[in-house]
Amino acid sequence: MKRHRCRRALAPYLFLAPSLLCVSLFVLLPFLDAVRRSFYSAMSGQFVGLQNYRTVLHNAAFRLAVGNTLRFTLLCIPVLVALALLLALLLQAAKDERGVYKTTFLAPLAIPVASIVLLWKVAFHQNGMLNSLLSHFGVQPVDWLQTDWAFLVLVLSYLWKNTGYDMVLWLSGLQNISPALYEAAQVDGANARQRFFKITLPCLLPELFTISVLSLLNSFKVFREAYLIGGDYPHDSIYLLQHLFSNWFTSLDVDKMCAAATLVALAVLLLIFAMQAAWGRKENR
Repeated sequence: MKRHRCRRALAPYLFLAPSLLCVSLFVLLPFLDAVRRSFYSAMSGQFVGLQNYRTVLHNAAFRLAVGNTLRFTLLCIPVLVALALLLALLLQAAKDERGVYKTTFLAPLAIPVASIVLLWKVAFHQNGMLNSLLSHFGVQPVDWLQTDWAFLVLVLSYLWKNTGYDMVLWLSGLQNISPALYEAAQVDGANARQRFFKITLPCLLPELFTISVLSLLNSFKVFREAYLIGGDYPHDSIYLLQHLFSNWFTSLDVDKMCAAATLVALAVLLLIFAMQAAWGRKENR
C-alpha cells in the first residue's frame, strides 16, 4: 500500500520530467549563463561587476527602447483585454451565429506575419490606399510608417491579430459560470449592469490574470511586425527592446545584451509576481 502511494505521488513528476529537462537545457541554463556573462567583459573575460549594467542604463538607445516598449505595453494590454471581453460577451449573447463570428475574429491568427506587414505597407505607404483616399479631400500624402503615426499602426496591428485569441479565452471562462447564478440574480431584481459587476467579473478573475499575463508575453512578439516594417532601425516611435537586442547581437555586444536581458527578465518577473499577488488578494476577499 505504501509503495502504491509512492508510485502515485511520483507519477506526475515522471510525466513532467521530459518537458522540465528540455526547458532546463534550452531556457534556464542559457539564461543563467547570460546572467553570469552580464558581470564579465565580453572582450577580456574579466569580472567587471555592475559596470555593464551602468553602461546599459546610461545608453540612449536602451532608454528609448524601454520607453517605447513600456508605452506600447501599458496602452495595448488594457485595451486588448477590455476589447476581447466585450467581444466575448457579445458572442455569448449571439448563440446562433457564434461559430461564424468566432472564426472571423480568429482568422488573423492564421495569417502569416509577412502578409500582415505587406497589408500595412499597402495601406499606409506614401503611395498607399489611405493616402489615395485622403487625396480626394486635398490632404497631402504622408509616409505614415516613417512618422509618429507608425506607433499607432503597430498598436492596431497587435490588437487586430491578438483580440480573437483573448476572446476565446474569455469565452471559456464565461461558459464556466453557472446559469443558475444569473437566474437567481434576475429573480432578486438585478439588472444587466449589476449582474455583470456582481457575478460575471468576480467569476472571471482567474481568467483575467491568465489573459493579462499571456497578453503581456505576446506583446514582446510584436517585434516581428516592427522589424519587417522598419528594419533594424525603424522610426524612433517603434524602436523596441527587441530591436536593441537584435542590433547588439549583430555587433557582438554580448556583455551589454546580457545585462539588458537580465534587467528586462527581472522587471517582467516582478510584474507577474505583483499581478499574482494583487489577484490573490482580490480572490480572497
